[in-house]
Amino acid sequence: MLHGILGNRKNMASFAKMLVEGFPSWQVLLVDLRCHGESASLPTRPDGPHGVAQAGSDVLALLQRLRLFPRVLIGHSFGGKVVMSMVQQFPKRLPRPVQVWVLDSLPGQVRTGGGTEGGDHPGAVINFLRSIPMPVANRSEVIDMVVRAGFSINVARWIVTNLRPVRSGTAYGSGPLTWTFDLDGIAELYNSYENVHLWDLVQRPPEGLSLDFVKAERSTFRWGGPDEAAIKGAGHRVHLLPNSGHWVHSDNPLGLYDILAPSFGRSSDLKQWRSSAVLH
Repeated sequence: MLHGILGNRKNMASFAKMLVEGFPSWQVLLVDLRCHGESASLPTRPDGPHGVAQAGSDVLALLQRLRLFPRVLIGHSFGGKVVMSMVQQFPKRLPRPVQVWVLDSLPGQVRTGGGTEGGDHPGAVINFLRSIPMPVANRSEVIDMVVRAGFSINVARWIVTNLRPVRSGTAYGSGPLTWTFDLDGIAELYNSYENVHLWDLVQRPPEGLSLDFVKAERSTFRWGGPDEAAIKGAGHRVHLLPNSGHWVHSDNPLGLYDILAPSFGRSSDLKQWRSSAVLH
């Protein structure tokens, strides 16, 4: 399960927990993509260029080291293009049948502005964050700067989850902070995400691939029109997730769970578990 741009593997943790509690025989692997989270500070972190294909190759190499090949790949936003790129790197036949879920992302050029949440354009956020001198004294300082720059408070609060103490071992809330991620590398990744086209995968999928898309009702992307028609025309499904903006796994996790559930089988005690579940 892969996160989006400026995120990290923790973003998907609550939804991953929901899946494994609903389907206990399954395991979920959460990954920090290159330039994000703990991957950004690895001694063996890859040099550029940074792009969708390179991020996909990283994950495939990790799976090979772990001797795993998942039956389901789930990617949100940028991560959606990464999982598509992963299967595209097997042009004719996959090692085993794979279900790919692309969460609120399209195969082609990224066009924002289709929903009510289009003000927090990721490219603009990235450019602004690159202008903030590091280190900073505290998270509140960054929240104030991001909001004053015209971005939403929700994005500001999410962004500061990517701050860490400059000195390792420093207690939470004390000492100067810096980014966990590599913003220059992320700028390259986002440029690739905006411009990489994976329509060839949609139109000529490798043998063994099932490809489904989830469209948020209040998506920041311009769904509908020729793109959605082309996906459906190629024999793939587009599922509408109601009551959700771009952050599908946090805006409507139960609705997303219902859409994805057939890929995992049906849990006999799902209703009982749901009635007692508390989502964080």
